[in-house]
Amino acid sequence: MKALIQRVKNASVTIDGKLFSSIDSGLLVFLGVEKGDTAENADKLCDKVLNLRIFEDENEKMNLSLKDVKGDLLVVSQFTLCGDCKKGTRPSFDRAELPQKANELYEYFVSLSKKSGLKVQTGEFGAMMDVSLINDGPVTFMVEK
Repeated sequence: MKALIQRVKNASVTIDGKLFSSIDSGLLVFLGVEKGDTAENADKLCDKVLNLRIFEDENEKMNLSLKDVKGDLLVVSQFTLCGDCKKGTRPSFDRAELPQKANELYEYFVSLSKKSGLKVQTGEFGAMMDVSLINDGPVTFMVEK
């Protein structure tokens, strides 16, 4: 399971020209589910996302987590994170999980996130989405579990 984590000032998802979800300051997480991923992977990754200290403290050091700053979270499914670009010029998506199981793990990750008590928004699994964001920093991390 992979998460591309971006610290944002705000972010939103638009589907078919209509605003679907939006957040203020917090994290935008693009989530990719690979074959073999389990609920245990989602547990570990969610814990990492919520507790990763990538927000600045009063001394301008990255020392605070999303939970510490009570930020918002926007989780968007993105199977292309599982793409393999090592060979040739066309990505292979052989490592991406089948849609039904990927959606189950995506929804499980979202449900775990909501237990934090933070504002959690999502994209729509499998939909063509326009994602807008203002990256804060910019600060971007790739985390795999």
